[in-house]
Amino acid sequence: MFDWLKRKPQGKTLVALDIGTENVKALVFSIEEKQSMAGEVTGRRAVVKGVGKSPLRPGDIQNSGITDIASVIRSTKEAIRLASQEAGRQPSQLVLGIAGEFVKGATSTLIFPREDTQSKINLAELRNIVHKLQWKAFAEVRKALGDETGYPEIDIKLIESSIVEVRIDKYKVSNPLGFQGKEVEMSIFNAFAPLSHYDALQNISEELGLELLGIVSEPFALSRCIESEEGNSAIYIDVGGGSTDIAVVSGGSIVGTRIFGIGGRTFTKRLSVELNISYEEAEKLKHSYTADRVEQKSKKIISDIINDDMEVWLEGVVLAMSEFKSETLPPKILLCGGGTYLPEFKTILNSTKWHKKLPFARTPQAMIMNPKEIVAIVDETKRIREREDIIPMALVNEGIKLSGEETIIQKVLRKVIGIMKV
Repeated sequence: MFDWLKRKPQGKTLVALDIGTENVKALVFSIEEKQSMAGEVTGRRAVVKGVGKSPLRPGDIQNSGITDIASVIRSTKEAIRLASQEAGRQPSQLVLGIAGEFVKGATSTLIFPREDTQSKINLAELRNIVHKLQWKAFAEVRKALGDETGYPEIDIKLIESSIVEVRIDKYKVSNPLGFQGKEVEMSIFNAFAPLSHYDALQNISEELGLELLGIVSEPFALSRCIESEEGNSAIYIDVGGGSTDIAVVSGGSIVGTRIFGIGGRTFTKRLSVELNISYEEAEKLKHSYTADRVEQKSKKIISDIINDDMEVWLEGVVLAMSEFKSETLPPKILLCGGGTYLPEFKTILNSTKWHKKLPFARTPQAMIMNPKEIVAIVDETKRIREREDIIPMALVNEGIKLSGEETIIQKVLRKVIGIMKV
């Protein structure tokens, strides 16, 4: 219980950057080691020192892709400047989030029977297993994304790859080296995006002049930001301005991620058209509605308009979840993102029979996430309170992992990817 009485700063300052549809959010943070009273390192945590937010111009992001790199860079620099000013320090390393409806992630699993069951698994055998699985996973997911988006397979980039789980004769291990057994079961999560989208983020990173720790799939980061002793099992749904991101986690292992292009802007546009008002007026009206600051008659009109599109959104959720290769889906649904201030998102998930079409063991229950649930992060600014702050916080959480020492198996995966040149 006294782990935090001794803390060892790591020295470097990092920034997590979430480029959304309407705003760029930046969190400047440092990483500290957790130490026991005996001086033993028991873990690591992030301490957020500064928060910055800068609006994007209408049209900077279209269909979840960057259309004006120069404008996005200006907003990005401003968000980092504000966060750095509050933190009183300049970051040297960057964790950059990537999302959008063309970002696709999936977990692939293979079982490898071993010829010599009495021999211990060595590095050469481990490399061979990882290499075979990664080629299989890469071929499957890249082809699926190419079919869905119409992009040629050559124009699709691997942006995220992580060992999800390793089992030897059904026994879960963190490092398979030195174990004996009849078979090795391994799962790898891979996320892909169109090369043009990836290149745009690379250009932004280079312009910022920071060391890039990683470009991270935001649904993947979201799926790993909450830890529990019994094993995290949940469906994470992030409703942003331009899209809805879904990640399914079962028993602490990510099953996959899906994104589709309906977000908060969809409902604003519908209000604009139906009420014959400007987009800006519709956005203000939507905020007043979510804050319960409109009269009862107007509230009913707005609710009816929103619910028409909400049915379409729910169809997108059902379609996305039907693509996950899972025997059963976890009944806990965690909502985040600025779009979820519309109460209809939670209501429609909890009050309709949509789940009957999907393999749920019992009726799912949706609830709103709170930034305080991400326990590996301390907010010194006391300004991270909203549901739209969850994704930047999840990127900070990934920063803890990316800045730490690589495991043996993750090193092997990185070297295999280097050989594959994907």
